[in-house]
Amino acid sequence: MSALLERLERHRWVWSALGVLILWAILSATTGRFSLHSLSGVAVSASFLTLVALGQMLVVTTGRGNIDLSIASVLTLSAYASIIVAAGADARLPLALAAVVGIGLVTGAVNALLVVLFRIPAIIATLATGYILATGTLIANRWAAGFSMSPFLKTLAAGRIEGVPVILIIALVAVALVGLLLRRTVYGRRLSAVGQNERAAALAGIHTGRVVASAFLASATLAAVTGMLLGAYVGGAFLEMGQPYLLQSLGAVVLGGSLIFGGSSTALGTLCGAFLLILIVTTMQIAGLPAGTQDIVQGLVVIAVLALAGGRAVRRRRGAASAVAKG
Repeated sequence: MSALLERLERHRWVWSALGVLILWAILSATTGRFSLHSLSGVAVSASFLTLVALGQMLVVTTGRGNIDLSIASVLTLSAYASIIVAAGADARLPLALAAVVGIGLVTGAVNALLVVLFRIPAIIATLATGYILATGTLIANRWAAGFSMSPFLKTLAAGRIEGVPVILIIALVAVALVGLLLRRTVYGRRLSAVGQNERAAALAGIHTGRVVASAFLASATLAAVTGMLLGAYVGGAFLEMGQPYLLQSLGAVVLGGSLIFGGSSTALGTLCGAFLLILIVTTMQIAGLPAGTQDIVQGLVVIAVLALAGGRAVRRRRGAASAVAKG
């Protein structure tokens, strides 16, 4: 029994995957029309969420309660920037990509500067950065007189290969790469070490500031690229476009089994958490709940998971302290 519990502790993504299967089965039985074909629509929404959540996950892994609240503004501004720069032409797509990645890198660098150098709490620093970007979005909204999509970008965002959404393939590749980064590279081990104990990691010779900064850079860049793809998928950009991803990205991370206190994350779990969260939203939409109520339910789900994780952490610390006292 203890071996099973230990294995489940190591593979916390199993719970979110199990939740996806149970919720899908319930929807299939109650609606009578929720099939594999309808699940592909859920997969598209979950794929966009996964790309954003992977960056959020890296920031959360660094510990100290770090969360990136600028991703919503980064996503929205990047959607506008890609549309304005590309102007519907594939030939201008590299320039649009450079602009979008530039937005992500600059935002990530500013966030990292505020958090690492000035020691401002990440919640405050990234929220302030997001407000500044929101002003830029208002300006971009005036410039974007009409929407014209790049055909190639539209294919990436909304195309299918043998019935499989291309964006799902992109998300799966991203999950695999981030998973390898966390589990098979020196950087991944350093990231976990910083999240578990930043002071101990520094004493071990790890440049903790660089590690934390890289997480913020990755988070903002992934949000920017996602905004570019999302704009192509919906056929335009609009204000508050990225707002739903603020809570949902954190929700996917914690539902997927990553520790909100940092030090341990799972890319596969983040994917499963994204699917579970989208299925929860779909269930509420089928039930006819208003948007405000849906946000409340999502918030309650995230709070419940955080409360359970916090309780486990407290019990673990008490157990460790008790063992030290007895020793």
